Amino acid sequence: MPRITLIGYRGTGKSTVAALLSDILGCGWCDADLVLEDQLGCSIASLVRERGEPFFRDKEAAVLADLLERFPGVLSTGGGAVLRAENREALRALGRPVVWLTSPADVVRQRLAADPTTAQRRPALAVSPAGMPPSAAGDPLAEVTAALADREPLYRGCADAQVDTSIATPAAVADQIAVWLRTEWPTQEGNAEPGDGNPAAGRSGAAS
Repeated sequence: MPRITLIGYRGTGKSTVAALLSDILGCGWCDADLVLEDQLGCSIASLVRERGEPFFRDKEAAVLADLLERFPGVLSTGGGAVLRAENREALRALGRPVVWLTSPADVVRQRLAADPTTAQRRPALAVSPAGMPPSAAGDPLAEVTAALADREPLYRGCADAQVDTSIATPAAVADQIAVWLRTEWPTQEGNAEPGDGNPAAGRSGAAS
């Protein structure tokens, strides 16, 4: 099982923070999306285009289940992994402590727009919300606000703590999580349900 699991929407810094946190904790780290792409030999965006989102979600669930069973380090999950109930149950059963990285929609949009790999690697999966111009449907940037609103209660239901990653550096976020893991998680484990969060872990921010 993972030492700690990071969840959150794309562009909130999960992979960057996971790598830094693994150095602090002296363990390995793993990006579930990269494992999936390596196994299938193509990007997630290509997989969704060619096989459809349900096929991708099936493969995502299988990779997540495998990593939760065997990977002992810092695990960074796919942004949509919480969409399936079976994944949320597995995260709560095997992935704790689970830390939810958050950022406001405008910050996520800015990060995705600045990332040259967004179009190639990140598929647009959200259904176009009411009022969105037809030209925006299928745009990974246009979907952010609606997708964040839909997924927030799912992330919250899995999380033992949350950290806003919109302001502080990734290194500061990794340090904050490490301190929480060492000082607060041992007292929280066993008597707090996922979703209670941690006020101290939720106050500061970080960049992706």
